[in-house]
Amino acid sequence: MQKVINAHCHIYPEKIAARAVEGIKKFYDLDMSLNGMTDDLIRDGSEVGAVHYLVHSVATTPEQVRSINSFISEEVRSHPDIFTGFGTLHPDSEDLESDIDELVALGLKGVKLHPDFQQFALNSDKAYRMGEALRGRDLPILVHCGDPRYEFSNPDQFKPFLEHFPDITVIGAHFGGWSMFDEAADKLAGTDNLYVDCSSSLYLLEPDEALKLIRRFGADRVLWATDYPMWEAKAEMARFKKIGLTTREEELILYENAARLLKINEFK
Repeated sequence: MQKVINAHCHIYPEKIAARAVEGIKKFYDLDMSLNGMTDDLIRDGSEVGAVHYLVHSVATTPEQVRSINSFISEEVRSHPDIFTGFGTLHPDSEDLESDIDELVALGLKGVKLHPDFQQFALNSDKAYRMGEALRGRDLPILVHCGDPRYEFSNPDQFKPFLEHFPDITVIGAHFGGWSMFDEAADKLAGTDNLYVDCSSSLYLLEPDEALKLIRRFGADRVLWATDYPMWEAKAEMARFKKIGLTTREEELILYENAARLLKINEFK
């Protein structure tokens, strides 16, 4: 079985997991079977040979930042061989520098942002304030991208951010633009500091469409991910295997790209 890294996983403490999952169901109008907790993530991933997970959560208020980052750090410490944790920031924080200092001290290796949940545009002063605070920190950003209901994270907002911060590595979730895939590829493919993941996307794409997207961005720039708890790993892997990639392209997307980016195992 091929080695797999699931590069986009939301996890929650047991006491709020059910509420968090229900909120995601309502926001995206989806039926979801997974419960958002660590043990369930590992069980789900084991069905496709996952050996590592990028875990994170999102603060919807500044007051949530430190408790979320502490929780993610605790889960990483409990699973040091299989978890890499990204922290959260909030654009309305009064002390971003302090939040980032604590995030680093907790051993977290990057930052997850969700402009649609957090209500800020990627081309806004709020986004640029976070980008400036992250400059020189060697912390990649994983950012939710795309939603036709909003004007926060679509390609027109995302492209200026990437251009303004060419020294920050950014992972654009959902092929850089959920549900607006061709537009995202037109505007973003070839950007030097951009990776994309294929989470929450393959259910909307025919295999030939996914193949074209991957080759436009480059197989060395795409990460496999499920957006846990939104999609079951086994079903997502079945969709991925229908795309028609070469063995080498699959190896890059399923494991090597994320391992290199996150400095896991042999890529440390």
